[in-house]
Amino acid sequence: MCQSNTLQGPDLHTGKWLQFPQLALRRRLGQLSCMSRPALKLRSWPLTILYYLLPFGALKPLTRVGWRPMSRVALYKSVPTRLLSRAWGRLNQVELPTWLRKPVYSLYIWTFGVNMKEAAVEDLHHYRNLSEFFRRKLKPQARPVCCVHSVISPSDGKILNFGQVKNCEVEQVKGVTYSLESFLGPRISREELRFSQAPPHNSFQQQLVTKEGNELYHCVIYLAPGDYHCFHSPTDWRVSHRRHFPGSLMSVNPGVARWIKELFCHNERVVLTGDWKHGFFSLTAVGATNVGSIRIYFDQDLHTNSPCYSKGSYNDFSFISNNNKEGIPMRKGEHLGEFNLGSTIVLIFEAPKDFKFQLKAGQKIRFGEALGSL
Repeated sequence: MCQSNTLQGPDLHTGKWLQFPQLALRRRLGQLSCMSRPALKLRSWPLTILYYLLPFGALKPLTRVGWRPMSRVALYKSVPTRLLSRAWGRLNQVELPTWLRKPVYSLYIWTFGVNMKEAAVEDLHHYRNLSEFFRRKLKPQARPVCCVHSVISPSDGKILNFGQVKNCEVEQVKGVTYSLESFLGPRISREELRFSQAPPHNSFQQQLVTKEGNELYHCVIYLAPGDYHCFHSPTDWRVSHRRHFPGSLMSVNPGVARWIKELFCHNERVVLTGDWKHGFFSLTAVGATNVGSIRIYFDQDLHTNSPCYSKGSYNDFSFISNNNKEGIPMRKGEHLGEFNLGSTIVLIFEAPKDFKFQLKAGQKIRFGEALGSL
C-alpha cells in the first residue's frame, strides 16, 4: 500500500514555516543579483568573511539557495590595502614617549628576531618613532661588500627564486610565474631603446637583450619585517629610467606569493632600469602591505602610495637629459633606497651565458654577499 508524502495538519504548518526563510533568502539574493558589481561586492563582503570564519560550515546552507561566496583571493584583493598602509605610515610617524620606546621596540625585536648588535645605534631610546626604528642604519663593518663577484645581494633577505628568464615569464616563487612585460611595462622610452639592437618584432625578452650570445637572468629577494630595510646597488651600473606603478599593497610573504598569480604585477612597485658592462640591468622595489613608502635616495620626485594615482597606470621619469647624458652612476654597495617595513627586491639583468648564481632557493642572504659572477 502506497504511503502519501503530503503534509497534513501540524506538519503542513511546520513545512510552511520552514519554507519562509528560504523564500525570503531567495528573494533577497534576487535583489542582490540586480545590483551593480561594486554594490554587490560591498554587500556580500561581510557575509563571505563570516562564511570562511564561522566553524562547522555554519553558512553553507546559503549556497543551496543560490548564494556563492567570493573566492579567498578575490576577498583578499578587495581589502583596501593602500588605505591601511597609509594609515600605518601615519602611525609610524607618531613620536613615542621615551619611557614607551624600549618596551615597544623590544617586543618587535623579540617577535621578528632583529639583531640590534649590528645597528649603528643600539640604544632603543634613540629612535623617536617606529619609522626611524624600521630604517635603522648598520655599523660599517656589519656588511662587508664582496669584491670578487660581479653581482651582490642588494639587501638582507631570503632568496625566493633565481635563474634564467624563459618564455617571457619569471617565477615569483617555484611554480608560480608572472609576465615579464607586465612587470616591467612596455619599452617605450628612448633611452632604453638606444641600448637594444633587437628588431621591434622580437619578443619582449629578446628586446631586452642588447648583446649577441647573452641571456636574461632574474633573482627575487624577500625582505622579512625583521630584516635590514635599506637596499643598495648590486653592481656598478647606470640608472637611466624610473617607472612607478601604483597598485595594490598585498603581502609579498612567500605563502601569499604561491597563492596569488602575478602578485608582483598587482602590487605597487618602482622599476629602475639602465645598463651595466654586460648590457641591460634593472632593479625593482616591490611594495607590500604596510610598506606603501618606497624611497629612492637620488629621486626626490618619487612619491609612492599617494591617493592621486590610480591603479593600472604608471608614470615614467628619465634621468637622462641634455645636461646629463649618462644617467645616475651607481657603485656596487652604494646606498640606493629603503622600505618602511619589509618587501621584495627583483633583479632582472642581461649577462653572458656563462654567468652562474652562487645561491640556493630558500637560503638567507645578507647585503654585500655574492649573488653570482662569470
